[in-house]
Amino acid sequence: VQLQAFGGGLVQAGGSLRLSCAASGRTFNIYDMGWFRQAPGKERELVSRINWRGGRIYYADSAKGRFSISRDNAKDTVYLQMNNLKPEDTAVYYCAARRMENLPYEYWGQGTQVTVSS
Repeated sequence: VQLQAFGGGLVQAGGSLRLSCAASGRTFNIYDMGWFRQAPGKERELVSRINWRGGRIYYADSAKGRFSISRDNAKDTVYLQMNNLKPEDTAVYYCAARRMENLPYEYWGQGTQVTVSS
């Protein structure tokens, strides 16, 4: 499985961005896909994930009420709509996929920079 992330950029606080993650290859193996982020000097954290078939969704507390994850199985693409962005959302965002629920995420996209100015 190969993943390509798109959509990062520079936005002012309160603005919005939509990230996309296009999957290719053996996508029928995917159990779920997640969006992670890593800010300078901080550990990578899970922001949101979505089950590839059933649509079960998880949001980190920092994302609840502001971010929305969705998928388009016909396009093998997962989206992360980010609204009301804050400077603390500044990070490199990565999409990732795994084949089973209890496996670590094993497929990773290249990362896309999101910068939120105050």
